[in-house]
Amino acid sequence: MAKQRGRAGRAWALLGLLATPWGAFAEDTSAPPAPEASSQEQDLAKQVQNPVAELISVPLQDNLDLGVKPKDRVRNTLNIQPVVPLPLTHRFNLISRVIFPIVAQPGLSEDRGGTFGLGDTSATFFVVPRKPGSVIWGVGPAFLLPTATDQALGTGKWSVGPSAVVLVQPSPWSIGVLANNVFSVFGDDDRATVNQLLLQYFVSYNLPKGWYVTSAPILTANWEGPKGERWTIPFGLGAGKVFSVHKQALNGSVSAYYNAVRPDLPGAADWQLRFQLAFLFPLKKSH
Repeated sequence: MAKQRGRAGRAWALLGLLATPWGAFAEDTSAPPAPEASSQEQDLAKQVQNPVAELISVPLQDNLDLGVKPKDRVRNTLNIQPVVPLPLTHRFNLISRVIFPIVAQPGLSEDRGGTFGLGDTSATFFVVPRKPGSVIWGVGPAFLLPTATDQALGTGKWSVGPSAVVLVQPSPWSIGVLANNVFSVFGDDDRATVNQLLLQYFVSYNLPKGWYVTSAPILTANWEGPKGERWTIPFGLGAGKVFSVHKQALNGSVSAYYNAVRPDLPGAADWQLRFQLAFLFPLKKSH
């Protein structure tokens, strides 16, 4: 038991370090930024706010859920979520977005202890125009794969459904919404049916030198849950900056969200703190 507590403590300490957005406060100070460098940062800021941009990115997003019911515990989820655009035809690209969640889940009926491991992997693919107009859009399938290393961390079901994203970027704004709804198609017969919605609206206001203010809460609905206990609806705000360290483009952000609507069920949380550091690899030169 002591060894298990020691391993759990080290896991929480590691996740705490990853959650700290060190990159958000570190910049390459070897020389003053040139005007064109500042312009590139602002252009990259617009790209990172577009989920289907021609930009390879590898975000490390840490979500700290506070006040997890029923014991008022803390849950930590580190999402490793690479986004890779691929040429599909001369008119369309295919954007792949995969999320590998590493979860420290507290025991829901205990005051201490819990489970640590990989959760279910989500993979979303968007077909998007290579030369979008003023309205940027993408559609495709979303998958939820039962990769969880423990029953407490996943659904035990293979699920699939439609996904879509639409946004506009009138300078200095980025405004849009991304949504998918997955349904279980097969898997463990003893596990609950999956029918869940994920909807994320995002509003960002870009400031000089790559800074921005943003709100991008993730709303969810479990359609198989009890009536009146299906929705989680957070509200909140955050800030971030696109910067570079030794010519590596990065995007760091910090935000906080309060779950104004949440189910009165085990596992629901009151608050969420989100820390993100993304490695950026532009495919096009800024202009």
